[in-house]
Amino acid sequence: MTAWREKLRDFFPLGVILAATGWAAVSVWIHRTEEHPPGTIVVRIGHWQLEAGVRDALDAIARDYEKLHPGVRIIQDAIPDQVFSQWINTQLVGGTAPDLVEAGGLMAPPLWLNLQRRYLVPLTKFFAEPNPYNAGTELEGVPLTQTMKGGNAIVPELQENMDISLSRVSVRLFYNRDLLRRLTGLEKPPQELGAFLDVCRKIQEQRVIPIVGSAYHFGMWNQLFDAVTYPAWRVGDFNRDAFVGSDELYVAFRLGLVDMNYPAYRAKFQMIRELSQFFQAGFAGLTREEGVLLFAQQKAVFMSTGLWEAAGLMGLAKDKFEIGVIPFPEPTADDPQFGKFLEGPIYEDPKIVLGFGVTKTSQNPEVAIDFLLFMASQKQNERLNRIIGWIPNTIGAQTAPGLEVFEPNLRGVYPAQDFSISGDTTIRWKQLYDLFAVNQIDYEALSKEFGSYFRDRGAVGLKLQHESWQRGQVQKEQLRAGLLGQALSAEGITADLLWEKYAALLPSTELVDHAYLIRLAAGEQPAPTIHEEYAPNVLEKVRSRLQQ
Repeated sequence: MTAWREKLRDFFPLGVILAATGWAAVSVWIHRTEEHPPGTIVVRIGHWQLEAGVRDALDAIARDYEKLHPGVRIIQDAIPDQVFSQWINTQLVGGTAPDLVEAGGLMAPPLWLNLQRRYLVPLTKFFAEPNPYNAGTELEGVPLTQTMKGGNAIVPELQENMDISLSRVSVRLFYNRDLLRRLTGLEKPPQELGAFLDVCRKIQEQRVIPIVGSAYHFGMWNQLFDAVTYPAWRVGDFNRDAFVGSDELYVAFRLGLVDMNYPAYRAKFQMIRELSQFFQAGFAGLTREEGVLLFAQQKAVFMSTGLWEAAGLMGLAKDKFEIGVIPFPEPTADDPQFGKFLEGPIYEDPKIVLGFGVTKTSQNPEVAIDFLLFMASQKQNERLNRIIGWIPNTIGAQTAPGLEVFEPNLRGVYPAQDFSISGDTTIRWKQLYDLFAVNQIDYEALSKEFGSYFRDRGAVGLKLQHESWQRGQVQKEQLRAGLLGQALSAEGITADLLWEKYAALLPSTELVDHAYLIRLAAGEQPAPTIHEEYAPNVLEKVRSRLQQ
């Protein structure tokens, strides 16, 4: 009896493990059977959007689709954004990825480009065809590419459309109406920067934090800070395309046409100093969650964040306080500090989100693409975004009332301060920028250290960029040859799209421009002294065409 008990004791842990494993397997089988009975076509959709409303919206649209297609079941795999990059990389490499996966966003562009090339299905042909789910609307018979506001751009390196995007979002300034009213007597914050700073000063005097700061929220103010750097395009735009690239800025530094003491650059950092004094102490080391908690606890009046966070904030504030939203305050033309540097309203690059691609390992790619087209149709895209509380990406889909303040401004000035000529200059700039933001160094120290570093290290970056551009020409030649053959044999809208792609790849002045910059940086060519200006009648024609 004793020996039997000893054997039982020895095998008992193993028995428990086997029983638990068996029970887990049975539970998973029962759960999967309930999710999709035998004979059902299952389409899984993987994404990281855990914000309020997104999963509810996708579920609602999925149920509508399932009513039209009774044999189909749509299932979500919602993964936290902190681990999504690792998760989707593992799933794609292992051949177990969902049928639809959210595009890019959380990983380095080169890595995502490689994953697209290897594991996603090109969708270009669908952009040339009408979306069948737009039947009965003004978009009936219109090619998909002409039904979308944005996000349908071709991936340049692949010359293919790789995903379809469903929503647009923007960044705004949220505020606690009740707290603002109690501390300042105002119902709404001023939109002029000087007056806004005065309000923040009054709030701070009452020992309340004026603006939520964190490493996450601080970066959203850059669209205001960077706007005052726009005048630098007059001395740094060597190829006359109205932008100042990192390569052009480096050459301008080398030639002494601009430096860290350039008035517009000093104005930017003066603005940062003026505003950052109203953030909480040590804000650069705080996380997004800590910043949101501060706002939810009514310990701060203002917080910069995106439309994607609006529903969650409204939920946190429910029955506690009222939330208002305004665009970022801007300097006026008569602002003594910043007015002369801001030459127009801030251009907002629309953030196109909720884009999905189809994986090559999908067992039902036709159904996956069909569901994606269903979500991109005018009626369903409007319903999807109304549930989420975001802006539709399909033309004609109406934005929900109350979201007008989030519509991006598409006419304005651009930043002209890009120090990302190489990886090390990018990193060093970020380090010094953060130290300045938290007042650990002043602008004189930042400009002295980074100015010399950028002039010295940027040379390596310019050389590597030029070599990369030269190597890229071989791939472009191959793409051009392939596109030419396809365009010659295609018809209709498909042919038009192919010819557009072919024209975009035709030899241009790109290499000439790059070689020109190399010669300028090396002192082999005189620096330009006069920047061409467009005549008023030409500018008026440009504005007219843009409006059309």
